[in-house]
Amino acid sequence: MNKPNEVLDFEAPLAVLKKEIEALAMMPRTEQRDADIGQLQRRIDSMRREIYANLAPWQRVQLARHPNRPFMLDYVARLFTDFAEVHGDRRFADDHAIVAGLARYHGEPVLVVGHQKGGADTKQKIYRNFGYARPEGYRKALRAMRLAEKFGRAVIVIVDTPAAYPGIESEERGVAEAIAYNLREMAVLDVPIVVAVCGEGGSGGALGLAIGDRILIQEFAIYSVIPPEGCAAILWRDAGKKVEASEALKLTAPDMLRLGIVDAIVPEPAGGAHNDPAAAAGLLDRAIGEALAAVGALSPEARLEARYAKFRQMGRLGIDFLERAE
Repeated sequence: MNKPNEVLDFEAPLAVLKKEIEALAMMPRTEQRDADIGQLQRRIDSMRREIYANLAPWQRVQLARHPNRPFMLDYVARLFTDFAEVHGDRRFADDHAIVAGLARYHGEPVLVVGHQKGGADTKQKIYRNFGYARPEGYRKALRAMRLAEKFGRAVIVIVDTPAAYPGIESEERGVAEAIAYNLREMAVLDVPIVVAVCGEGGSGGALGLAIGDRILIQEFAIYSVIPPEGCAAILWRDAGKKVEASEALKLTAPDMLRLGIVDAIVPEPAGGAHNDPAAAAGLLDRAIGEALAAVGALSPEARLEARYAKFRQMGRLGIDFLERAE
């Protein structure tokens, strides 16, 4: 089943032109018809470049959440072979919001792990808990990473989650402890780790898998300490101020690169990853391959020292902000 064909508000002008092309395509083929279709397609390409070059932060949030945007398992199917999923945390259950599995990447054995928001229909989204991971998901991921470390496999992480699951049962089973434990253990994992934020990088739910040697982010993905709606509800007591919150959070890919939170922005095809999943996968493939090659060339000692320095420097951002505020 195909994903729903949702059009965002700022994409509406493009949708109108696409419908005109579809109507012309149903008419008998003539030179004039083909010329009109070509002219409309050029207008679409021009408008798309202009729209996507000037997106506001909230519009980028909408793109990061687009239902047609490729999910983690879409990238696994396109970029990896011999994928064998690892299930369960050996303590409580198997969390379907986090997927981990042994695979081959360009022939090399790796572990791929990440959030899976859902699939083509509501049933799949419910099965995956809409990407909201529970503590057993983070424990499963770490169990798989330790297995990768044992056999010297690099770890590739695909982040796409609104946040960790905030339900009572999640808190009872220690979701905060599970995330904190992952932060500590991933910081000293003795294999290369490449992280790619491919949709929403939401709060600790994202960070619980996002400790790595190279942090990549897709062009229209977001990475933030809290979703805009939650930020607005806390700061303004009004979730409707999500647009203002998106501005304040500095959650876009360019913001992340400027602040030193990520190492590189992965370009997306014209119109975003949802417009051409195959091209998006190819661009992500190139970025991951380059990052793995660079990290793999380091000695284990140099790699761990650089990983520590990277996240230590991120801590300086908060200190600098507080010092300026004083």
